[in-house]
Amino acid sequence: MAEEAGTEADDARAWAERLGLAFGLIADNSTVRGAALARLTEAQRKVANALGRFNEMWLLTRPLGTDEQYREPAFLQAWRKHQQAQRCSLPDGVWSGPANGDLAGWPGLPYALLFLEWEAKYPLEWTQHAKSWGTKQDLIRQVARARHEEATKSKLTDLVEIVVHRAYRCKDHEYVRVAGAVDNADLRSRLHRAADSDSPWARCHAGYVLWLLDRPDLPNTRRIWQTWVAGEAAALR
Repeated sequence: MAEEAGTEADDARAWAERLGLAFGLIADNSTVRGAALARLTEAQRKVANALGRFNEMWLLTRPLGTDEQYREPAFLQAWRKHQQAQRCSLPDGVWSGPANGDLAGWPGLPYALLFLEWEAKYPLEWTQHAKSWGTKQDLIRQVARARHEEATKSKLTDLVEIVVHRAYRCKDHEYVRVAGAVDNADLRSRLHRAADSDSPWARCHAGYVLWLLDRPDLPNTRRIWQTWVAGEAAALR
């Protein structure tokens, strides 16, 4: 069963058919975003219905025992329909990464980046419709580990810049990994501008990221963050 799901998940055309319309979620036009949110809501409704049916079949076939249960046609059909519905929705559709571990060459990468960009640009809509802090954290860590082409590095640089300019949100500290992975002159220039801006959030976040980029041996922990903040506060007195 896993092989069947993986085959479809690895097909670029299938990805576009399932989730291509989700790019409307990051559109500048609010009408386009509204239409995309309506489609996502319908996709999530189908996931919930399919899960309900799967749970019913699980209870009905449970007396058969695990081996026989997974051979029961009605149970398998319910399982497959739930899996199919998940692949057409968010955050479900980007939960699993590439089977071979090659994120940079994974057809699902644009949709993983879409999920992160949606949270970065429209955090309230993301929170209302697809909040999943664990998925956000896992995706950030995965993209930070992979070797990317320049176009993807540019997208990741944009994400770091957006995040340092706003008030902290859950798991935002993970973007320090991304900054370290794409560290270059363009990123540092943007971070320096943010650190010199009028926004206290931007000054604090960007300054911290720059400080860590210059100290790659330091871990990005709460204690290190508190040490840096204390040092900045002392410098202002």
